[in-house]
Amino acid sequence: MTQVETSDDIGIRLRRSLAGELPAPVWADGFTMRPFKPADARAVHALLTQTLQKEEKNFDLWWAQQSGDAEYDPALWFVVNDADGQLVAVALCWTSDYLKYLAVHPSARRNGLAEALLLHVFAVFKARGASNLDLKTMVVENANAIRLYRRHGMVEVDWNG
Repeated sequence: MTQVETSDDIGIRLRRSLAGELPAPVWADGFTMRPFKPADARAVHALLTQTLQKEEKNFDLWWAQQSGDAEYDPALWFVVNDADGQLVAVALCWTSDYLKYLAVHPSARRNGLAEALLLHVFAVFKARGASNLDLKTMVVENANAIRLYRRHGMVEVDWNG
């Protein structure tokens, strides 16, 4: 497999076949998954800049990059709110059967939100007719996430797809 090395970490591409039965997501009490609305953009950006240190810090620039991307479809962005209505987790996908971001606020971790979002994304792309779902991540920086992805059938493939 081709891996991409950054300063202190190695990037890998993972793929999940969407053939066969997929487990249904289970949402923890007090958390609600819903479709993204443009009004959520600032809260999504705030969550990403807090959880992903390499994310673009300028909201206007970030939003222009995301919403202007040819693969952007707001129907493929999913947000999770806690019981107080605060946005605490997101899964942002591109139309190319690609999971670009999966992030959970530190205060909401250990509630199965990443797993439930991942399973929801698998189901959405399977319903769209996709045969696979891909993502790219860093090995050291995201070791916990990689364990989650592998537990749900994701395997390493060539970095360039």
